[in-house]
Amino acid sequence: MADIIRPDVAALEARLDEVEGYLHIDERRQEVARLEAQSAEPGFWDDADSARVVMERLTRAREDVAAIAAARAKLDDAKTALELGDEMEDEDLIAEAVELCDTLATDLGELELASWFTDELDHGDAIVTVTPGQGGLEAQDWCAMLFRMYQAYCARRGWKVTVNDAPAGEAIGLDRAMFTVSGHNAYGMLRAEQGVHRLVRISPTDAKKRRQTTFAGVEVLPVLPDDIQVDINPDDLRIDVFHSHGHGGQGVNTTDSAVRITHLPTGIVVTCQNERSQLQNKAFAMNVLRSKLYEMELERRAAEMDELRGPKHDISWGNQIRSYVLYPYQLVKDLRTEVETGNVDSVLSDGDLDKFIVAYHRWAVGAR
Repeated sequence: MADIIRPDVAALEARLDEVEGYLHIDERRQEVARLEAQSAEPGFWDDADSARVVMERLTRAREDVAAIAAARAKLDDAKTALELGDEMEDEDLIAEAVELCDTLATDLGELELASWFTDELDHGDAIVTVTPGQGGLEAQDWCAMLFRMYQAYCARRGWKVTVNDAPAGEAIGLDRAMFTVSGHNAYGMLRAEQGVHRLVRISPTDAKKRRQTTFAGVEVLPVLPDDIQVDINPDDLRIDVFHSHGHGGQGVNTTDSAVRITHLPTGIVVTCQNERSQLQNKAFAMNVLRSKLYEMELERRAAEMDELRGPKHDISWGNQIRSYVLYPYQLVKDLRTEVETGNVDSVLSDGDLDKFIVAYHRWAVGAR
């Protein structure tokens, strides 16, 4: 048994060395020391917004350093258990080494994934919007199913979900769902979900029980930190208030607290109605608008660079990224990576999306 596990330990050590290089761990240690010294300076908290940004960076740097230290300790423990188990012919120690290697492999997978997130926004929070496609009640039901799937996925990863706008559909499902996900690498992970999601099933709203194909779109935006400036002219905005129909308590449902902001130059419309006051809904809607305009500007600049470079082959979302088939067979398949599973319930009900999301990021960076 020890002879079987020995190559795995060597491979894990090589992977750990590579991850340390990807994460520039020595530089991260220096960054921790520098930010800790900065946070200890007199008057550091005089500018609360600036101090918060520094502390967020310090937290992320500490997490990276601590994760590598924990992985190194786990690798050393596995080596020791393996050597002692081999020497003493102790199956329990060898089994312990196997278990340590299994958990270390999982940890390294997470660290490798984080190393692919090169944009600072990847490490922050995300705003996710699920919108029904054509199909009326069926599409609204599919929107609600996806919303529940993402809630389950976020719970699995320990992320916090704040529902910002989720008005009910005409009879079933949701007219749309907008929610904020707060957690480490939330935006980096969830941007793998942006695109069109296709459902094939026997329609529960069809009296003749015919098979139907339904679509829903998923948009994922980063929550912009305060130090990223997006200029918005107040004269370019039309702000409407209306009666809220979302969840959020009695106070929400008895006042005109819902806010709809239209950015006239671009036609972007943002609605929020799940907070308890009009001011809170307006503040959140403005944050979403900032994120949308920021993403639009990045896309514009990328398009200009593409014209200068000429034609190129790049990653494309296409019209649909994943299919969820419930009838005549059961299969969830990502059309970008070819990753699939026949356990549909684990995906839709339990939020088991990591296999798809990790595979997407590996595919996107060309990792093997």
